Amino acid sequence: MSEVFEGYERQYCEVSASLSRKCTAASALDGEKKRQRLSEIQSGVEEAESLIRKMDLEARSLQPSVKAGLLAKLREYKSDLNNLKSELKRISAPNARQATREELLESGMADTLVASTDQRGRLMMTTERLNQSTDRIKESRRTMFETEELGVSILQDLHQQRQSLLHAHTTVCVLP
Repeated sequence: MSEVFEGYERQYCEVSASLSRKCTAASALDGEKKRQRLSEIQSGVEEAESLIRKMDLEARSLQPSVKAGLLAKLREYKSDLNNLKSELKRISAPNARQATREELLESGMADTLVASTDQRGRLMMTTERLNQSTDRIKESRRTMFETEELGVSILQDLHQQRQSLLHAHTTVCVLP
């Protein structure tokens, strides 16, 4: 596994744990202290998003055998972050009913985004395989044309040699 990814992962886990503690503490607060804590949580969420983007870039730059496992971890971290965002909205919303409604709507969107990301990954892999197959077909066609040209050249040489032999045969047969 990549040391860079592991570093980002450690940082993310620390930030995530800190955000969970802050969310729990903020739900019990009121007024200005709550707004200040919510501001801290929001900046922590932005930092966590940044770390996830960095982990995603690092994971996608690695070997396919390692990449799959790291991307699975990354999906879990994204889900965890979405839960933290939902908790932040629930805490910061003045109306609990409205917060619950938004949370339900966003959870459906999160599932759609995860599915979309998975589909995009499969589509990219399929496109890569298709491009590789296309390259192999082009190379095969090029080899086929070269072989055909070589065959035509050999047939022309053989035809010239036949003509030479026939001419020599008629010349030898006419002289006696």
